Amino acid sequence: MEIQEKEISVATQKWTEYTLTNDQGMSVSCLNYGGIITSIYTPDKNDNFENVILSYANYEDYLENPNFFGALIGRVAGRIDQATFTLDGKTYSLPKNEGNNHLHGGTAGFHQVIWQTTPFQTNEAVGVMLVHVSPDGDGGYPGNIEMTVTYTLTNDNDLTITYKATTDQNTILTTTNHAYFNLSGSLKRDILNHEVILHANEFVELDHELIPTGKTLPVDDTVFDFRKAHPIIDGVHSVDQQNLVASNGYDHYFIFNQLEQPNAVVTDPESGRQVIVTTDQPGMVMYTSNGLDDSLRLRERSSAKYLGVCLETQASPASLEYEGFPSIRLNKDKTYHKTTTFSFRRS
Repeated sequence: MEIQEKEISVATQKWTEYTLTNDQGMSVSCLNYGGIITSIYTPDKNDNFENVILSYANYEDYLENPNFFGALIGRVAGRIDQATFTLDGKTYSLPKNEGNNHLHGGTAGFHQVIWQTTPFQTNEAVGVMLVHVSPDGDGGYPGNIEMTVTYTLTNDNDLTITYKATTDQNTILTTTNHAYFNLSGSLKRDILNHEVILHANEFVELDHELIPTGKTLPVDDTVFDFRKAHPIIDGVHSVDQQNLVASNGYDHYFIFNQLEQPNAVVTDPESGRQVIVTTDQPGMVMYTSNGLDDSLRLRERSSAKYLGVCLETQASPASLEYEGFPSIRLNKDKTYHKTTTFSFRRS
């Protein structure tokens, strides 16, 4: 196992890229800027190691990164309706960075800060700990937040992301990683034939701006029923109004069946690669890159619609408006502590 460090100059900034490699040859690279995962190399069924996430060809493109490739998301992952929320009787206004709404922490979220980093290595794992202090009022949010995110790669080809945070005021927080997975390797194919298992009985209904309506819908007898494996393409060809709202695909929050783990499994039958998601988060947004076009230069090719699938484990910003959704409230006497593991296997 080893850790390699590479210094990168981007505009007026100095970044560090860490590459974690285990004894099986799997590697994960990440930046201290935005905690961005820039590559994950895993083997296919024939032992060919290839990158399985979407990455920019040029590091400079991560400065803006409107699609949040590989980035840590916070303070709040997801959309906040009208970019406002009320907490303990006080209303807070946030930057509007998607129409009239606030998306993924806004214009100065966790994805655009330089984190303090500490690499580490044990007999069984290698990793990087990232720390960031977000001051009271940062991005419009209340409370000083001390956030610690740890990436750990084991010899079992498990990548675990651990999130911990404390606050000195009552606030809201739910974090995730926004990697786009493509298990074909080197972006050889789109993800439409990737097969998904997702243990959820219901998902959250969206309006035309992709804002939750406050309703949950049963997955029964719909293309949102992933309790048994089926390919992503089923939702692309669907005439279900919820698929049409999401530009012919998925961008929906699924509420996990808490007693069933792993929570999700994505398999590319052709390459044999598989990623298994196990988390203590209450749900996950599955986004099938319906909004991508061909305008971006990626590591292996130009971008394209349906080129990656995001598996965003998190709570729900809908809880700010509606009862019955997984809460994103963090009280000053509590510690935020969540873990998600992506296990890379071969089917």
